[in-house]
Parts: sequence; structure tokens; C-alpha cells
Amino acid sequence: MSGPVGVLVVDDHPVFREGFAALLATIDEVRVLGTAATGAEALRRVAELRPDVVVMDVAMPDLDGIEATRRLAVSHPHVGVVVLTMSEEDATIFDAVRAGARGYLLKGAEPDEVVRAVTTVAAGGVVFGAVLAGRIAEFFARPRGGAAEPFPELSPREREILDLVAAGLSNGQIAERLFLSGKTVRNHVSAVLTKLHAADRAAAIIRARDAGLGR
Repeated sequence: MSGPVGVLVVDDHPVFREGFAALLATIDEVRVLGTAATGAEALRRVAELRPDVVVMDVAMPDLDGIEATRRLAVSHPHVGVVVLTMSEEDATIFDAVRAGARGYLLKGAEPDEVVRAVTTVAAGGVVFGAVLAGRIAEFFARPRGGAAEPFPELSPREREILDLVAAGLSNGQIAERLFLSGKTVRNHVSAVLTKLHAADRAAAIIRARDAGLGR
């Protein structure tokens, strides 16, 4: 984009809000259009000032930054939101992303990091601080062992057999793998189809693979 990035600073702590706005005002690439102390005020100020980017705190009275971001994403989708907060909790990070924030930085970030975030988000990009980017990557790489098992209506043995069915094994191969009789495997497969309300083996395989089985 041409010209400086128009920014609205939103934070309920006046010392931080005004100090941060004053810092941004010294940056050639940024033009501070105004400030707001609550999420509700932020919505009104965005409608009035039409900033390119809103730098948004999370914990605020009246309307918190997550809900304000969610509403801005609907009412002003072209306005980028950079969340700037003290919170490093996974829940807060992902709530902000789901709400539509395109940047997330911790208070205490270096000024040049903030400027890069503001200008990148204004240009349509997405920015997270280096530490948070690592946390996000770690979150998605984390084994999902704590997640609920798919198809809770199945017994552990039935789920095991469904996993092998989804992997493409025949009843005979499953029987050999699990040291079961062919009749026992057929009975388990039949029970699985009944419990999943699957019309046939192919339908069960599709559902199982959609749930992550058969890999």
C-alpha cells in the first residue's frame, strides 16, 4: 500500500495506550489515527476513523479484545487486527486467531517487530512473534493422545478392527494379524457396521478415514 499505515491503538491502560501510540507516532511508516480504551469504543472509532490496522489488547472492560476482533472481522473485514497482549496461553492465542486476528504479539515486543507486524498486516499478511510462531507449530505437531477417541460407541477391539479395515486389510488378513478366527472378525465387522449405521464396508471405511483411522 502507498503512504503510511493508519493505526488505531486499543488498550484500557492509559499509560500503556498513550505511550504506545506516542512510540508509533515516531515511525515514518505509521500514522496513529487515534486511541480507544474499550472494545466497544474501538468499534465506534473504527467506523469513524477507518484505520488500516487496529492494535488490540485482549483483557478490557465493556467488550474484550477477542469479541471486538470478531465483530470487526464481520463489520470491517478489510481492517487488520494485531493483538498485543501479555497472555501467552494457547487458548487466548487460538481464540484470537479464530476471531480473525492476523497478528499476535506480546507486550514487550521490540518496536521494529511491532512495526513489521503492522505493515505486514496492512498489506494483507499474517504475523506472529517468533516465540508464538514456535508455540503454534508445536501445538499442531503435538500428538493428539489427549483427544477423545473417535467412535466412542465402539469397543476397543471393534475400533482396532475398524482401523485395520480402513487400512485396506481383508477379514482374513485381520484375523491373521490379530490371531482371531475368521468368524470372530466377521462378527466384529458386522457389529461395527451396525453401530456406525454404515450401509456397507466401503461406507465404514470412508467414515473411518475421515476420523483419522486407517493410516
